[in-house]
Amino acid sequence: MLSIIVVVNLLIETSVSFTVVVPGDPIAAHVGSTVIVPCWISPPENAEALEIRWYRHDQFSNPVLLYNHGKIQDVQEEPYRNRTSLALRSDQSGGLKDGDVSLRLEKLTFQDEDSFHCYVSGESSYDSREVVLKITALGSAPVLFPKPLDDGRVNISCRSSGWYPKPSVSWTSDDGRALRPGGSSHSRGADEMFSVHSWTAVSLSDAQLVSCSISLRTGELKEGRLNIQGIVSSDSSGPWKALFFFVLTCALLFGCLVGLILYKYREKLTVCEEETLERLTKEVVGDINIEELRKHAVEITIDREHLHPDLKLSKDCKTVRDSKDYHHTGEGFPFQFCAFGAQRFTSGRHYWEVELAQTNTPPKNYWLIGVVKHGHFTTRDRSALTPSAGFWFLCSDGPHGFYTNTEPPVKLSLTPRPERLGVLLDYDEGLLSFYNVKESKHLLTISSRFSGSVGPLFNPGAGDLSPIMILDCPEPVESAVELAAESSDNPEPVELPQSSQPLLSNNSSDA
Repeated sequence: MLSIIVVVNLLIETSVSFTVVVPGDPIAAHVGSTVIVPCWISPPENAEALEIRWYRHDQFSNPVLLYNHGKIQDVQEEPYRNRTSLALRSDQSGGLKDGDVSLRLEKLTFQDEDSFHCYVSGESSYDSREVVLKITALGSAPVLFPKPLDDGRVNISCRSSGWYPKPSVSWTSDDGRALRPGGSSHSRGADEMFSVHSWTAVSLSDAQLVSCSISLRTGELKEGRLNIQGIVSSDSSGPWKALFFFVLTCALLFGCLVGLILYKYREKLTVCEEETLERLTKEVVGDINIEELRKHAVEITIDREHLHPDLKLSKDCKTVRDSKDYHHTGEGFPFQFCAFGAQRFTSGRHYWEVELAQTNTPPKNYWLIGVVKHGHFTTRDRSALTPSAGFWFLCSDGPHGFYTNTEPPVKLSLTPRPERLGVLLDYDEGLLSFYNVKESKHLLTISSRFSGSVGPLFNPGAGDLSPIMILDCPEPVESAVELAAESSDNPEPVELPQSSQPLLSNNSSDA
């Protein structure tokens, strides 16, 4: 008799007309996450004895989830098996007893972006409403890379990947003014996510700080910033070469005027170089996505055949230091201690990392790291190690600080002292960049022209506790997506992850 009364009561409770209620706006969730798609009946009543059916489009008979006869039935679209359940739409919800029939969907994929129907049926009443589910993916932080142009402007490239749906790109100055992009391109990979590449050309008078923002329609965005005040090419040879040839031509016709013109030329060149060096030594901070750099990682080992006799090399040819038998006089950096990478490069981009500190020891004070033209195995003193001789490097010379071997050389202040140095060689673009990996900071980019084959260059210095150790880079989080884009208004920038540290040019130093 008691069971009969319970059944009668349930039938009475569910015989009242009800309405299905869902949110009016679409539900947005990130790919790979879990989402609650809210749905409830009004007025609130016990839904345990009702049929609850979630389905997509016209798939009524092939539901995402079916609850009936007091339990979830084993009738379901195959892609949703083990991914769906009924859930509470809020902490205050009473669940099915309170009329809450919300759907929980786990491990979201892009295929889940759709309209979901919430259908509820009783003995004498039923209703259905539709909920739109939008899937999004927030991409990587934009990586900005500058390249000085001959007309005095700076061409800035902005790149990011891992977005869904197709994102928007905007450029702004430090005072909030919108900057006109030179162009933008989008690419969609096999994982259905979008990569974006945009670029713009700005002058120093346009802005000091340039921002590239990449955003979704949901309002979610990521921003990258670049201070262009410290970016200038030390190669003034472009415009001055034209002037030189003009002067030379005039000399043939106006011999008496040549002296005056050459004097003015040298005076301006001196001023230009002084201003360039002043800008190059400015401190500019820029964060770097190390994972982007590691997409170009290569395995590097040291060539034992051309190793200096006063250097000690590990069995795996990845760790090098000065020999214990060597007694450094302390008079100057030991430039003769160069070790050469066994790998050779004639094109493409190549990245490697070097450990400069061991556990419980301070970072090395003395080291030299860069690239060298193949065959240049004899090193003597600093004056012989120039770009024109086939050497490009950054040197840490203890109390004498950090400096490059560019022509003219540039002294830098790097704080904190790098514990792990990243090196990126872009052979085709003639760029050699250095990074503080632990701090995710770009330190310096040297611009030059490479010819023939070049390889890694190392020098561990003398007297430090720590050696130089070449590391095996971890696998990047996601694969690189190559983009191609063209612009008629502005030249397309180099597609490298860089920041706003100084860019040095030695284009006249072709080795």
